[in-house]
Amino acid sequence: MKVAIVGYPNVGKSSLINRLTGTREAVVHERPGITRDRKELDCEWNGRQFKLIDTGGVDFEDQDPLAGSIRDQARAGLADAQVAVLVVDARAGVRPGDEEMADLLRRSPLPIIVAANKCDGVAELPLAAEFHRLGLGEPLAVSAAQGLGTGDLLDRIVELLPAPVEEERHDDTIRLAVIGRPNVGKSSLVNRFLGEQRVIVADEAGTTRDAIDTPLLVGDRRLILVDTAGIRRQAKVADSVEYYTALRSRRAAERADVALVVCDAGDGVTTQDLRIAELAMKAGCATAIVLNKWDLQAEAERAGGAGDAETPARLDLDHERGRVAEKLRLRPRVLTVSAKSGRHVERLLTEAIALGDRMRGRIPTPELNRFLAEAVQARQPPIGTRRSAGGHRLKLLYMAQIDERPPRFAIQVNSRARVTRDYAYFLENRLRARYGMDGVPLIIDFVERGQRGRARAA
Repeated sequence: MKVAIVGYPNVGKSSLINRLTGTREAVVHERPGITRDRKELDCEWNGRQFKLIDTGGVDFEDQDPLAGSIRDQARAGLADAQVAVLVVDARAGVRPGDEEMADLLRRSPLPIIVAANKCDGVAELPLAAEFHRLGLGEPLAVSAAQGLGTGDLLDRIVELLPAPVEEERHDDTIRLAVIGRPNVGKSSLVNRFLGEQRVIVADEAGTTRDAIDTPLLVGDRRLILVDTAGIRRQAKVADSVEYYTALRSRRAAERADVALVVCDAGDGVTTQDLRIAELAMKAGCATAIVLNKWDLQAEAERAGGAGDAETPARLDLDHERGRVAEKLRLRPRVLTVSAKSGRHVERLLTEAIALGDRMRGRIPTPELNRFLAEAVQARQPPIGTRRSAGGHRLKLLYMAQIDERPPRFAIQVNSRARVTRDYAYFLENRLRARYGMDGVPLIIDFVERGQRGRARAA
């Protein structure tokens, strides 16, 4: 069940959503026009669960192309909802923009609620009465800042929602975060995945400001796509809006299973791209590097690699892959794609699903012990120093997988003091190569025989 929250710019829609959901997920700022894409947030009241759709402010008089995209997103939110809430500014009174929005809603089949926001005290409650003239029924006086009237608003929403339908649970759903620097084509890639203009795309950097969750079905597999705001170097963050949108992008990575770090193929894999990949890996995401705008590289290849003002120089893909493998311990794969032409998009989704499956996969214990024996045969474990381990060789006795998401393994050894970082990395890299876990975070605990519960992670 979904409830669309719509209205004129800067009437407090996002603030009201944060109040109703008890979160700070929607970006709030005194500057109008902060919300652009539609964003869905979970809400619960009196045992009913539903989603609130946060939409950008709709101004029918604004001729800016971006404003037109925001209006389209708001209309799409209304088309996807079962109830609509028109938020108005009680202090400002009825404005032409409110009347235009009310006219649109009167022609909609949805039940409509008018929420007169910014009634922050008892003395301001009568201000809501003016909005009877919109012809959408009894307006409710609410205050996103103080919480006044929000319980009544939620009661009205629940009353108007259709009877709940039991939804099928999907335990194999993969959360896929699309992250990267500003203006590398993240939103274009998400739209290409979905086959529709789900999120706003513009030439200016920083168009996306929220982390936008969208369900996607690939064959019989269910994904949740998360389009995020661009992450720039901390020193280049210009204002508070950019700071909080980047913070939401980092949180999106923390709750994802797989992260696609999108880079501009014209720039190659930059230092900031590597930082963002490290961020995703530290958050426990399986990660792949994606070189977008590969259609431009194809043009450079046809031109013989000599770039001019129109055509970039051809990228040395092998060099970029070698650099990523050298700089990033998880050794994520470097893939190419073109959001514009659709080239390799299906392959990219297949790789993302495979990464998600590897995150939650289990390797049988007998197979792991065969792997361990082969690794020892390929490279003998180190001999401990006389001081730390009595000069005896490390022995790897037994290996088993003890957890998943991310995969975690335990290797029983005769002495943890004899485990060197170099040999731990050797085992980790060999495990990645054996089971195709490039880009998947692995944890290897070395457990000394007879000392359960005490371990050292590689």
